[in-house]
This record gives sequence, structure tokens and C-alpha cells, in this order.
Amino acid sequence: FQVVHTHKPHFMALHCQEFGGKNYEASMSHVDKFVKELLSSDAMKDYNRARVYLDENYKSQEHFTALGSFYFLHESLKNIYQFDFKAKKYKKVTGKEIYSDTLESTPMLEKEKFPQDYFPECKWSRKGFIRTRWCITDCAFDLVNIHLFHDASNLIAWETSPSVYSGIRHKALGYVLDRIIDQRFEKVSYFVFGDFNFRLDAKAVVETLCAKATMQTIRAADTNEVVKLIFRESDNDRKVMLQLEKKLFDYFNQDVFRDNNGTALLEFDRELSVFKDRLYELDISFPPSYPYSEDSSQGKQYMNTRCPAWCDRILMSHSAKELILKSENDEKIVIYDHIGPNVCMGDHKPVFLSFRIAAGAGKPIANVHKCCVVQ
Repeated sequence: FQVVHTHKPHFMALHCQEFGGKNYEASMSHVDKFVKELLSSDAMKDYNRARVYLDENYKSQEHFTALGSFYFLHESLKNIYQFDFKAKKYKKVTGKEIYSDTLESTPMLEKEKFPQDYFPECKWSRKGFIRTRWCITDCAFDLVNIHLFHDASNLIAWETSPSVYSGIRHKALGYVLDRIIDQRFEKVSYFVFGDFNFRLDAKAVVETLCAKATMQTIRAADTNEVVKLIFRESDNDRKVMLQLEKKLFDYFNQDVFRDNNGTALLEFDRELSVFKDRLYELDISFPPSYPYSEDSSQGKQYMNTRCPAWCDRILMSHSAKELILKSENDEKIVIYDHIGPNVCMGDHKPVFLSFRIAAGAGKPIANVHKCCVVQ
């Protein structure tokens, strides 16, 4: 609500992943209260139209993605249309509507869960995407809520560069991009945002952080499998710098991830480079968005479970980049940042992008009238 109050967006898209939390079977009951509070709060009173799409049907392993997509429209906005994928036409948005449980029957979106063979290590996965399409004063664009696969083991992620998990994410993201620009519908600009689970190149990070350290390998007595790596300083009483296990990344100095927003580590953020011809991202100027402590008193602290990384991102097609209205003066109207830097918000810090778009910019043949510029 503080971010809404500060930036006063006229059209707002909020993409959530893992709705209901890790223990969704027990926690999904809290979702309704959360949604009602969002829709009825004083901070949102000027948003007189809304669309909410919640994938709450966890009993359907075949379709469940735990994704939640919220769209809020300010009362000052006129002529907002949403695309009906079944009828292949736009429909005017009025009132507030909530769709939950099975979203497969809703023609106003496309939803898909990734095939199981994309991530064979899991019994089943919730990862997938939801796509909606909008038109604001002749400016058409897709908004895609995405959740890609995580790193199951720090030890496996450390073995190769790039890691096997990175390859799986590339495959899934490529699938989504191909899907949203296929021949079924007119091509429009698109924004893809959510939890990409992009990780830093683990091997390169460890080799850099522990360049002068010696490595000790601990193996399981029964299987001889590597279960722990310990990196110690060569001198200084052989102080432990890093301990690495399947779900442990315990580096002795967390400040390296926080100082100057962790920008010294951005060189290891390489997963997006494969898509540089297809996707654009503004410069990152916020610290890694994951994995934060879930202790409510530790808003700035990272958990020692994974190497901190920029998992949560807002990416766009190169045509969408052109939608962002360039300021004619020095006023900063494009902001890419994180939310709640000092507040515990779960293990991920949400990120947001605030910008203005030029009406008609989404359609190459549309006329841009200065009177129709919307925020």
C-alpha cells in the first residue's frame, strides 16, 4: 500500500507465486481474507475495477500452479479492454471480478503448467505461467505471470558452469516465449514477470569468494556421496569461509550480498544473457531478492540456505521497451526496485517496475495522441 501511495499507478498488475505458501493445503484458507483486504482497503479505494485470477485448486496435480494474478484499474482510466482468448476479441472491463479454483474454463487468460519431464527430480511441480492481454487507449500488451524451476541442490549447482538447473530454466522460459508469440493470436508487446529462480553462476561465485581458500570434501560413510564442502582460509587459523551442502550456503560475510546492493555479484547473473535478443531488462539497482529470512524481526537478513540471487525480475520484449515513455525532462518516471527492504515479506522480496506508456505505442499503425497519454 505504501508503494501504491507513493507511485499512484493508474493500471496496476500484481503477480504472485506460491499462493497459499509452502503449506498450501493448510494455508489456502487465508487467501480469501488477503484478497478481500486488498480489494476493500482504503489504499485501493480509487481502483473501481479489478480482475483477480487465483489458482487455488491444489487437488488437481495435473493443472495446479499456485499462481495469482491481480489487476487494478484506477477510476480515472477510460476504455480499458481485456482480451478473450476464446472469442479472439477484446471486452470492456467493468466492475470487480474474482476467479479461483480451476482457471482452465476462463477464456480471459491462458494458463499452463510445465510438463513433468522438464523437471524430472520432482515428483510433481507447480511451476508454470498465466498470460493475460490488455488494451489501454489502443495500446495492447501481454502480461505473463511466470514461475520457473529452482535449484534443488547447491552441490549439484556448484558442479558445472552453467548449472544443469540453469539449462532447465532456459528450456522452460524459451517454451513460454515461443508460446506467447505463436501464430494463434496477433503479436503484441509483452511483459514477463514473476519468480524466474535465476541464480548466480554458483561455480564462478564460489571460486571468486573463496579464491584463496582450501576445500575439504565430506562424504557419506555408506554411499561415498559428497554431502558437504568446507572452504577454509589458507592462513588466519584456517577460518571457515564457506560451508556448502544440498540446502546450505553458509558464507561468513553476508555483507558482500548487501553492500552497494550486491552489484559486485551482478557479473555472475548470467542466465538472462541467452535471451538478450528476445528480452530486455532495466538495470538492476536493488540487492538480491532471495532468500531472505522468514523471521519477522530479520527484514534485511538472508537465510544461509542458498546463495543470494536476483530470482524475481520484470522482463519485457524489445517492443515493450519502446512503450515506456521517455521523459522529456530529468524527472525520474521509470523505477525498477524492490519492496519492503527492511520488512520481512517472506523468503522473496517483491520487485516492481513503475513507468508511463504512450497511448497507441503498442500498435505500430496506431496514432499517438498526446491527450491520451496514460500512466
